[in-house]
Amino acid sequence: MFTGLVEDTGTVARADRRSDALVLAIRPTKLPLGELVLGESICHDGACLTVTEIGRDSFTVLAGAETLARTTLGSLRIGKHVNLERSLRVGDRMGGHWVTGHIDGTGELAIRRDLGANLVLAFRTPPALLRYIVEKGSIAVAGVSLTVNAVDAETFSIAIIPHTRDHTTLGALAIGDRVNLEVDILAKHVEKLLSGRSA
Repeated sequence: MFTGLVEDTGTVARADRRSDALVLAIRPTKLPLGELVLGESICHDGACLTVTEIGRDSFTVLAGAETLARTTLGSLRIGKHVNLERSLRVGDRMGGHWVTGHIDGTGELAIRRDLGANLVLAFRTPPALLRYIVEKGSIAVAGVSLTVNAVDAETFSIAIIPHTRDHTTLGALAIGDRVNLEVDILAKHVEKLLSGRSA
């Protein structure tokens, strides 16, 4: 379980295809490699992956076929940056919202507006996901916990403050870039419970 509060950004040091999987070596900027343990979960642009190897200056994870089909990870190349967050520990502050690290799908940046202190981004999103996104609700975009500003028939928008812009990959997004999306899990649970009710 995660909060969507990004701890660090990492650089892809290696990206090797193995059959239907992708092995990634990630070089963190400040995340201390000495504190990582084999088998722990780390969120990469919102996708939960397991640490399989820890080297001198990077750690290794593997993204399987299902992950590659649902996320943007398959397009990662050497030199690309990713948002990183380690899983919650018992007693940690809950500063964002409940993020599982299980990506629901992807969105595409349709509008980018720099408004001084805020950067407003609007993402074109499949209808199957858009129905779970509500104004002032929570959403994880590339692993970042954000509040939804507005929703229309095709897009939702968010505003990010300078700190988020400078310390995550969101500030570097260009029109047409794709991002991983995880909608609020509560919305999906409520939908399932209500669909089981008799009329």
